[in-house]
Amino acid sequence: MPEDGSSNSSEERRFHAVVHGWVQGVGFRYSTYQRAHMLGLRGYVRNQWDGTVEVVAEGPEATLERFLAYLRQGPPGAHVERVDVTWDKASGEFRGFEVRY
Repeated sequence: MPEDGSSNSSEERRFHAVVHGWVQGVGFRYSTYQRAHMLGLRGYVRNQWDGTVEVVAEGPEATLERFLAYLRQGPPGAHVERVDVTWDKASGEFRGFEVRY
């Protein structure tokens, strides 16, 4: 955070999100991939064995906030109950955004 206490919206950040609800079998991974690609984010999305969807994304904080708002809604056909999110510094390990299996 800058010395004046304001946040720098272009700072590279990372979040790990677990999306709960009716989020598998409704195109959630593909639509998440499309949205992340459109926003220029890096990371991945994948289904989990317990019916949730895991998303790891890196990019500018303001862009990640917009992406997170999308995850809380999901594509048509999805019913998102909640999104558990943890924030961290960007690691720089990703070159693009991918669907993992």
